[in-house]
Amino acid sequence: MTKILITDDEKDIVELISYNLGKEGFSVSKAYDGEAALRLVKTQKPDLLILDLMLPEMSGIDVCKALRNNPDTASLPIIMVTAKAEETDKIIGLEMGADDYITKPFSVKELVARVRAMLRRSRDDSKQSAKEKFSYRGLQIDYTSYTVTADGKKVTLSPTEIKLLFFFTQHPGRVYSRDQILDYVWGDDTFVTPRAVDVHIKRLRSQIEKDADNPQYIITVRGIGYKFVETK
Repeated sequence: MTKILITDDEKDIVELISYNLGKEGFSVSKAYDGEAALRLVKTQKPDLLILDLMLPEMSGIDVCKALRNNPDTASLPIIMVTAKAEETDKIIGLEMGADDYITKPFSVKELVARVRAMLRRSRDDSKQSAKEKFSYRGLQIDYTSYTVTADGKKVTLSPTEIKLLFFFTQHPGRVYSRDQILDYVWGDDTFVTPRAVDVHIKRLRSQIEKDADNPQYIITVRGIGYKFVETK
């Protein structure tokens, strides 16, 4: 059974989400602060984390950073929940490694749809490529084991970052707009905006590029979008 960990200091919200996810057939665990969330991630190994941004003592941002910096949890899908509607709060969550976000107050039906979409994208990642490996100028990818190294150093990426990297390296030299990237990488279930594409690519660059401000792999095509450099 798919396991979901819900972390929020508002117990009524946790119970509401838990009840509805339970009705959908998910196994649910609950945490009410960041430190408890980290402990449960380690002991219960959930398939997805719903994480509130504003938590007491240890914030959702700090939890997200801790998970992404640990190779054992770097690939855990994370949906960030925030009570703030400002664009900056959403962007900060994505920059710290969240895969998606939803703003309070939210529709439980929409949250369940996002959970299903995120899990489906994670499962479908393995179907992306017929070839098994990619190598270009110090960047090494094993598509079957999800192993990425840059200049010999292993890189830990979130599910969305992995999906983006797989997509770009499978279509080198071709330019894609933000909307096209959303269609191909996030698919019909996307809830994120084109601006979120920029944030995820910025974070991906910080992981694989020697100089993220002067990238050698994923290039910005001004006024259009992005491409992975031509490898031929």
